[in-house]
Amino acid sequence: MNFRTILLTGSALAVAVVAPAQAQDGSSETDSPAAEDTGQIVVTGSRIRRADIEGVGPTTVVSAEEIENTGIVNVETLLQRLPANAGFAGNQTSAYWTSNGWGTSQVNLRGLGIKRTLVLLNGRRLVAGGTGANSSPDLNMIPVNMLARIEVLKDGASAVYGADAMAGVVNLITRTDYEGISVGGRYGINEEGDGGDLTLDFLGGWRADDGGIMIAASYQKTDPVNMASRAPCSLAEVTPGQLSCVNSASTIGGRAVLPNGQQINFNQDPDGDGDFYEPYDRAKHNFNSAYTLNAVNPIERYSIGVFGDWALGDSIEAFGEFLYTKRETDQIATPGTLRNLAIPASFPSNPTGEDIVLIQRRLAEAGPRQFFQNTETWQGTGGLRGEISNGWNWEVSATWGRNTGTDGQTNVANLENVRDSIDPAICGTGGVPCADFLGYGDLNPDVLDYILTTLRDTGGNELVSFNADLTGEIAQLPAGPLAFATGANYREEKGWRDPDPLTVAGIANTNQQDPISGTSKVKEAYLELSLPIFADAPFAEALTLDGAVRVSDYDLFGTDWNYKLGADWEITRGFRMRATYGTGFRIPNVPELFGGVSEGNLTTTDPCSGYSTSGNATLIANCQASGVPTGYTQLGNTILTTRGGNPDLQPESSTTWTLGAVFEPRGTVPGLTLTADWFDIDIKDAIRAIPGSTKLAVCYASENLSSEFCDDFTRSPLTGEVTYLSAQPINTGREKMSGLDLGMIYDRAIGSFEVSLNLNVTWLNEYTVYPFEGGEPIQFDGFIGGGNGGYPEWRGYGVLTVANGPVSGTWSTQWIGSATDFNAAPGDIGYSTPDVFYHNAQLAFAVNDATSFRLGVDNVFDRSAPYIQSFTDANTDTMTYDLMGRRFYVGVRTGF
Repeated sequence: MNFRTILLTGSALAVAVVAPAQAQDGSSETDSPAAEDTGQIVVTGSRIRRADIEGVGPTTVVSAEEIENTGIVNVETLLQRLPANAGFAGNQTSAYWTSNGWGTSQVNLRGLGIKRTLVLLNGRRLVAGGTGANSSPDLNMIPVNMLARIEVLKDGASAVYGADAMAGVVNLITRTDYEGISVGGRYGINEEGDGGDLTLDFLGGWRADDGGIMIAASYQKTDPVNMASRAPCSLAEVTPGQLSCVNSASTIGGRAVLPNGQQINFNQDPDGDGDFYEPYDRAKHNFNSAYTLNAVNPIERYSIGVFGDWALGDSIEAFGEFLYTKRETDQIATPGTLRNLAIPASFPSNPTGEDIVLIQRRLAEAGPRQFFQNTETWQGTGGLRGEISNGWNWEVSATWGRNTGTDGQTNVANLENVRDSIDPAICGTGGVPCADFLGYGDLNPDVLDYILTTLRDTGGNELVSFNADLTGEIAQLPAGPLAFATGANYREEKGWRDPDPLTVAGIANTNQQDPISGTSKVKEAYLELSLPIFADAPFAEALTLDGAVRVSDYDLFGTDWNYKLGADWEITRGFRMRATYGTGFRIPNVPELFGGVSEGNLTTTDPCSGYSTSGNATLIANCQASGVPTGYTQLGNTILTTRGGNPDLQPESSTTWTLGAVFEPRGTVPGLTLTADWFDIDIKDAIRAIPGSTKLAVCYASENLSSEFCDDFTRSPLTGEVTYLSAQPINTGREKMSGLDLGMIYDRAIGSFEVSLNLNVTWLNEYTVYPFEGGEPIQFDGFIGGGNGGYPEWRGYGVLTVANGPVSGTWSTQWIGSATDFNAAPGDIGYSTPDVFYHNAQLAFAVNDATSFRLGVDNVFDRSAPYIQSFTDANTDTMTYDLMGRRFYVGVRTGF
């Protein structure tokens, strides 16, 4: 039996041997037997146990009760509503999601990239999730009903937790206090009658004098929402001041170019003349892809978590955690497109009598492509923790996690078979049918069976880690105890992906990919100190200085040191100042470093579209220099774009500082807490994939095409359209971000009513990307679209709950501030978006202590998504706005 099997078996046994009992309050990451007695806990942002947690750093805490009150059943939905989340992240409502991540769910703190947000479960790392060589855990694996709370640290924490914590940390804290059995169900449906969503969950907890066990399980199945039901076609401002359908220039009849440069299009009527062709007309011939895409993709997932602890003596206990998730997701996509097929005049099905190049032919006879993913994820943790005679707490643990996946797509053309089917010397013999690609309906079933195939890829991710931690008090000083935490860990992360053999061989109608396999290993040690300076002094009820240092030794990139300093100054009772300063370090992850190239038809804006009438001298000169014909108009809204890894990437580093205040006017407004925290993040050698729309815009705005991005695409010499565009990650020169987080919590009884208000607002002051040393900066703050996601200057999220006896009502509001399209010009339709508010309401009634019912409405006022010129899908930014519209749900929970 190998080590990984032993570890998983051991952790499962550590869980399985526990028996029923009474527990603590579940508020610490890794409670020791003494934690309940001291009242100290470990809060995200520090490894030191402490009773006073407000000074550690800017943190948003969402309790299990608040999650229940808002009716949210997915971790990603909750996190993506928070104003600290921005930019590009995946979930089931984001149809625009590539890089082997279809169906996964992530969080993107500050919009700095999912890879810069560290996701923890009880203070420990989770294995990456997806279908192979992924960069972030899949939040699908976490049953929401097992959570006690979610802590979101909006501060860099590499010195405390290691790499990846540049933007912040999301720590999912599980319950340890549950005793009994609870079952729940929730069903929701959109007002349009689609998008059904069923969730079932189970929670069981048993406690005894020496330990306990908790089992949480959940099941979710959602139905799709077709794109056309929300956006019947792709819109663009072809005529000034008016939006009209533009659709895709990959036509079902086939768009070809004659030797004289004229473009023609072949028959598109299935009952028409198969030899008919006419001059290409975008308005008449372009393909409407909305009906072959989903606005919301279906998902079916099963998740289970088992957590247990057992006392082995007065000051030592064993603990175990086990997670398992099975996920099945699928998406539909537009029928595949064949490109640049040379068809001679002599070919029997060529009615033109001339040699032609079939630029694009959509294989609509076969119907939409079907993408599918099946993933399984396991993670087991086992360990011991306890207290030694001097009161210090220790913990040792080992974790093994593994994710495996199979994904693929149907109706993909075998290009070798396509070539054979139009080769007069081959087709018609040996079982090779002759294909007629010149006209819709001309491809018979025999040809389709011969040229089309189903691709299947496999892959996975693996995590192995060992951790040892020690924390306690070194000495009692006049102002309080000098506390410390120290520890060491070893971590190994592996990712792999094996594309279908046809893809590897370059035969499938997609970019050639090589298998991916990579491993990174690191050994680390850290030390953290908390030094009290003053206590009960004038203008210093308490002043504490904190410091942490971590050394990391990577097998691929050598040794790196990171540190963090913090100060917590309680000036008077109810008013305190807090500040942090720290460094961060992140090595390229497996898909960034070892990932093969993949492709996708991504919605992209070509700045040369209509350039000749733009009045922009620089743009006109650059488009002409690129050989773009006068009067050129982009033929559709997508461009074939390559994504993938870059073996030349180097690590990135960062510095982060925060300065904040906490005000609690206990004497005048009991129950009120106000917070304000300024943040400033500076990333050097930043690893970033610049979206294609942004690269094109920067290139054509530079003098004489001087931007380095001008080397990342090519144009057709025949039509001027972009035929190749790279969006692979690079080490950009620098990224700078700053802003302000504001928070308000109000929690108290007013008469017979219990009132709870939690409000968070973020103002993004600056987010600038310097693409290379000396390059022109790209401003992200206040902008949206172009595949980047949204970076509005203002975001907010508030939850108000009022309860009176068995009845409670909750109203939550998400605010997405106004923004400017990354690539639109002033005066264009879609140049800017308005402030958007999404309101959600829930009414709950408790029959007794165990049984309750709830009714809810999300997007109460049916707020539709605003038009974005450089949209991702559905004429908007699917990473930012809601596509589903008003929806209703009903839920019930009971137990004993």
